[in-house]
Amino acid sequence: MNSSVLLRLMVMLVQLWPCSPSTQNSSAQNTVHSFTALRRVKRGWLWEPFFATEEQISPHPVYIGQLKSDLDNQDGNLKYILTGEGAGTFFVIDEYNGKIYLTQKLDREKKPFYTLRAQAINRNTRLPVEPESEFIIKVRDINDNAPQFLDGPYVATVPEMSPEGTSVTQVTATDADDPSYGNSARLLYSLVQGQPYFSVEPKTGVIRMASQTDRETKEQYLVIIQAKDMLGQAGAFSATATVTINLSDVNDNPPKFQHRLYYMSVSEEAPVGTTVGKIFAEDSDIGDNAAMDYFIDADSSDVFYIFTNNETQEGIILLRKRVDYESKRRYSIQVKAVNRYIDERFLKEGPFEDTTIVKINVEDADEPPVFTLESYVMEIVEGAMVGALVGVVTAQDPDEDDSPVRYSIVHSMHLKRLFSINEHNGAIITTEPLDREIASWHNLTVTATETRNPEKISEANVYVQVLDVNDNAPEFPKNYETFVCENAVSGQQIQSVSAVDKDDSAEGHRFYFSLAQEEANSSYFTVKDNQDNTAGIFTGRSGFRRQEQFFFYLPILIQDNGTPPLTSTNTLTVTVCDCDTEVNTFYCRYGAFMYSLGLSTEALVALLACILIFLVFFLAIVAIRQQQQKKSPFSEKVEEFRENIVSYDDEGGGEEDTEAFDISALRTRSVMRTHRPRKKVASEIQNFYRQSLQVGPDSAIFRQFISEKLQEANTDPSVPPYDSLQTYAFEGTGSSAGSLSSLGSNTSDTDQSYDYLADWGPHFKQLAGMYSSHRTERD
Repeated sequence: MNSSVLLRLMVMLVQLWPCSPSTQNSSAQNTVHSFTALRRVKRGWLWEPFFATEEQISPHPVYIGQLKSDLDNQDGNLKYILTGEGAGTFFVIDEYNGKIYLTQKLDREKKPFYTLRAQAINRNTRLPVEPESEFIIKVRDINDNAPQFLDGPYVATVPEMSPEGTSVTQVTATDADDPSYGNSARLLYSLVQGQPYFSVEPKTGVIRMASQTDRETKEQYLVIIQAKDMLGQAGAFSATATVTINLSDVNDNPPKFQHRLYYMSVSEEAPVGTTVGKIFAEDSDIGDNAAMDYFIDADSSDVFYIFTNNETQEGIILLRKRVDYESKRRYSIQVKAVNRYIDERFLKEGPFEDTTIVKINVEDADEPPVFTLESYVMEIVEGAMVGALVGVVTAQDPDEDDSPVRYSIVHSMHLKRLFSINEHNGAIITTEPLDREIASWHNLTVTATETRNPEKISEANVYVQVLDVNDNAPEFPKNYETFVCENAVSGQQIQSVSAVDKDDSAEGHRFYFSLAQEEANSSYFTVKDNQDNTAGIFTGRSGFRRQEQFFFYLPILIQDNGTPPLTSTNTLTVTVCDCDTEVNTFYCRYGAFMYSLGLSTEALVALLACILIFLVFFLAIVAIRQQQQKKSPFSEKVEEFRENIVSYDDEGGGEEDTEAFDISALRTRSVMRTHRPRKKVASEIQNFYRQSLQVGPDSAIFRQFISEKLQEANTDPSVPPYDSLQTYAFEGTGSSAGSLSSLGSNTSDTDQSYDYLADWGPHFKQLAGMYSSHRTERD
């Protein structure tokens, strides 16, 4: 290097490099330190570092070091300049000799180093003698910060009875000093409070169990931990933290009963499910560890039972079965309480259960009478005499005084009273004969009441079965409609019959069929018993004539197998039919019906023709009215409109009460018609009737008659209201019997001959006598 431009630079640096304790202590006592042996040459500058302590300064600026160039002849021609971080504030330089001074305190925790630039210039030329050089001044740390617990407050939980060495939690303190220099940030933990149950590791701050704890004795501990820097040496800073340690419960305690003997009582009247009493076993544990179940020894479990109230952990004793003072007055039961959840780690401590004795006294009470049976079943045969004994019920007062008992039957208001009971001895008798076919069972409710205390009542059910006797004879199950054709041959089956019996046969019904004695020798029909409770009816000969006999009444004898057997005679009606080759029974039934009315075939045909003609005329009238309605499309709307205006009740055109309202309100000017005198209806009807004798129902004369009457009714204001109905019947001609109409009754009887009525049978005998020609002549 050129010696002419060599600049010796001496720089004193303040830095925080690691050093030995002796060096740190000496730096705390001196403001200026000697140079180290380190020498660096850079661009003609000479670096030689030295050390100073932070936060240390005298009343005057502290000398740090000196910058010196090899070209400095000490004649004052060179000027030293210092720039960069802290230049002019923390650090100043003597521009003539290059000495650097510290003017303010430094804080390493705020800024651990400063970057500065040094330059030497010629005062005369203002030109740099050497290029500008950059260097760093590091601040050396001192122990000026105390430790801090930043994560507090600390709360931890550990199970009770935990073994020694169990980790509880860890606390950590921090120190702002430089951990890489000296011992300023090296911490040491110690236990201030918490012995002898807890300990702390000095370097890590982990808190551990030092001995076993019992939550039931103390469930919370406050442990104080201290942290010191400088490894606890003299002059070190320290801080403390409080750790709240809670003990969680474990099942390490068995249940314990408060008493070795409990006394309770229960009334003999108490129903099943009554609470007899409560017991309680204490458990020092909490939560599920204190849960327990109660048990009763097997000898008393049939009368009492116990269950656990999970909220209160009480054992509640209930009545399982009714108790009786007269039978047993005292019970002694053993109750056991057992932990529901057991920790196997503590089984060696002993059984987690406890037992106690409960003595229960039964209290006497006035009880109602007690029947010997809960229900009675009795039997009696049907038809038994009034006053017959059905059975006896008995009840007794269970109390010591044995009060007499009075019996009665609870009768329903809607049922017939068929039984009565002796109030002293409980004997039940009949008050009316019983019929099994009406009711085979009777349900009674019998009460027993104490005579000394009528409020004490008990009930029992009595079921009375009515036993069957053979008191009903067999009979046909229905009315048979039996027919025989005139062309039937001998031995032909015309009917199969069966029988029913209202009685109940234990061995099953068996019926026997035969003809009654009076018909046994009849040659018309025979009865064959099929031996299966049915019988066949057969013809006994060939050929029957309706003209000779229309009906046969066949008495059939039916006998049952009862004891004694009963017999009944059932009549089978056989109708003779005029059958075709296909045996069409429809005509047979129809002919039999008309025969029962006494009508001949000719009369039947005439009656049917009249009915047919009447139907034709009715349909014709309906058709005419429909045509008129089509011609007047507004008629329905007019009728609707009028019905909405006036509501009235018309009883007929000839009734006097038609004057109850003014009918003129229903007629407007548009419908007012001139009055036309009405013709004599009787004469017209007679005239048209005579004409109708020569014409059929479709005659134009009859249609003209109906049309004129309709027009007359529409235009006549004196006729009934518009919604009245007038009916004209036209019987017409064509019937061999002639007309039965009374329309021509005003003519003389000589115009008609009614002699033919005598041929219609006995039913028209009286009518024939009234209208015969001989009667007319006498009149």
